Amino acid sequence: MSARIYAVKGLDEKNLRRQTDSAGTSSSAAGQTTTYCANRRLTPQHVEDHPNTRRATLLREETKTPRRSENRHGARFSRRYNVPVSDTPISRVGVVIKTTSTEAAELGRQLLVELERLGIRPVLDRSSAEALGVNEGIDRTELTSSSDLVVVLGGDGTLLSVTRGRIDGTPILGINMGTLGFLTEHPAEHLFPMLYAAIEGGGTLERRERLEVTVNTPGNEGSTHSVLNDVVINKSALARMLVLSMHVDGQFVSRFKADGLIVATPTGSTAYNLSAGGPILYPTLDVLMVTPICPHTLTNRPIALSLDSVIDLRLESLSEEVFLTLDGQKGFPLTTRDLVRIRRCSDPVFLITEPSRSYFQVLHRKLKWGERGG
Repeated sequence: MSARIYAVKGLDEKNLRRQTDSAGTSSSAAGQTTTYCANRRLTPQHVEDHPNTRRATLLREETKTPRRSENRHGARFSRRYNVPVSDTPISRVGVVIKTTSTEAAELGRQLLVELERLGIRPVLDRSSAEALGVNEGIDRTELTSSSDLVVVLGGDGTLLSVTRGRIDGTPILGINMGTLGFLTEHPAEHLFPMLYAAIEGGGTLERRERLEVTVNTPGNEGSTHSVLNDVVINKSALARMLVLSMHVDGQFVSRFKADGLIVATPTGSTAYNLSAGGPILYPTLDVLMVTPICPHTLTNRPIALSLDSVIDLRLESLSEEVFLTLDGQKGFPLTTRDLVRIRRCSDPVFLITEPSRSYFQVLHRKLKWGERGG
């Protein structure tokens, strides 16, 4: 592998090369995020010695937050500066396409040809394999644990379907072949350049937290699920108003009378939560949002909680056809006997991002955020 790509806030390329050539460490004035390929191979210590990194270390020690996380490929990530360091070669690439899109299918065929040329084994889920005329396919929820990298050719719904199973630290590259493309943020023409960068050990990863949802019913074995966006309890079109009780860390919080309730991650804050009047959360915050849907009491407003909270929800009203929906894709009926417990998932998602693009640029481009109408 040749050069490695780093994205470190305040890291100046010229100063870094001069400092590393002389003393093997780096220092520079704070500035904007700089992405570059160093001619000389850099070690993690070069990033550790940078003054901005040292300041971040002191801040983490003061707030007692985890310093960094590590995935099964040996990659280490600093959430503040998104610094990936990985020397594990990529030998298997998962491929998922939006099967109803002819453009995604065509790009998927090109991807399979390129992976074969590079000597990398493609791993496909069953529906994508059928759409691309490939014989073998596995369950989509097993794709991330069976691959070193997953490429998603589709929209946000396609990417969400990949994140329901075990992630095991596998990076996910989302290419937008859908409509909004908030999670699959990269255009089709960026597929191969970003693929080559990932294969060479470069790129920038962003950690996105998931929620673990457990549904317990007396006399039955509980079921556990993982969600990236949100957990929603809502009624059908003809059902009456719901009454939902909520406890946080064993303490009673409120009894909501509403059409439903949303528990959203920062990633999911721009989905149903936003439509229901909840706020936009920066995607790397360690918080979650609880947002009532059309509450009967106007003082029942959205509330932000620590991501380390344990939330217990129980349906108290005898309403017909109440459903628990996970990421808008999987759902089942809910009764007054069920206890829904929501907590942080210990298996987060890592998305390959564009280091030169900020989250606010994504808001401007996708949601027309801050623009005046007319």
